[in-house]
Amino acid sequence: MSPLRWTTKSVQKLAVALRALGFQISGMTVYNMLRGMGFSMQGTVKTLEGSDHPDRDDQFRYIAGLVTRFQTGGQPVTSCDAKKKELVGQYANAGQEWQPKGQPIPVKDHDFPDPDMPKAVPYGVYDITENQGWVSVGISADTAEFAVNSIRNWWHRMGRAAYPQARELLITVDAGGSNGHRNRLWKKLITEFALEEGLKITVCHFPPGTSKWNKIEHRMFSQITMNWRGRPLESYETIVSLIGSTTTSKGLKVGSALDESVYQKGIKVSDQELADLPIHPHLYHGDWNYTVGHSEDLK
Repeated sequence: MSPLRWTTKSVQKLAVALRALGFQISGMTVYNMLRGMGFSMQGTVKTLEGSDHPDRDDQFRYIAGLVTRFQTGGQPVTSCDAKKKELVGQYANAGQEWQPKGQPIPVKDHDFPDPDMPKAVPYGVYDITENQGWVSVGISADTAEFAVNSIRNWWHRMGRAAYPQARELLITVDAGGSNGHRNRLWKKLITEFALEEGLKITVCHFPPGTSKWNKIEHRMFSQITMNWRGRPLESYETIVSLIGSTTTSKGLKVGSALDESVYQKGIKVSDQELADLPIHPHLYHGDWNYTVGHSEDLK
């Protein structure tokens, strides 16, 4: 009933507080009592992602069916997402790497949030079939325009060569962010990209609260993180180089380049602009699943 969080105190401080209330008790007794009641010192664990959507499992089954159909037909299937922003400079990076004993890399003693501090904005495209990927490293904001340009870069530099006969493309993405299912600019720009390339693009969004199931997270981004662990990301060139040198024993290859464009936030798309786009919602959850491209191909 007290606003005081007793569980954040050490056993010695708990004993002092209890003695102040008239109890005769030592720190060791408090420790033994807590252990006997099943308590232990614990940190937090990141597991909460919000309540499950009732259609979560059905959406995963729907995506799995489309992935099988596209792969069987020799059409590309991608998993796309933005990786967390990274500080650029002599800042501490989680993990450890081999260095001569007693010679750790010196870094700044703080990394407080600073709007003027340079940040890298990685957006990745992972080819599920070929086990290869692309990361555009942005210097400004993670916007829908940046996301679509990253997919465009992947297609021009890797995808088109891997799938010269491709007529369709399946993109799987999270429900929110720069590629969110409510993001009108995302829908407009991914449609424009489809029209540019003469592709019929199908987009499937993972249900809300399931971003950790996005394959790019554990097949590519996690490998990139391990590749630069314990090293300060001193410059954009360092980041691009470390991403591009990421490989695995299973054959993962990653391409990367710096995107120096400055992307504007807050671009609006009107109701009429959206209505004029050749977007075909699927019968099942058309808000999550839709196909874009030339109108005649969508009939």
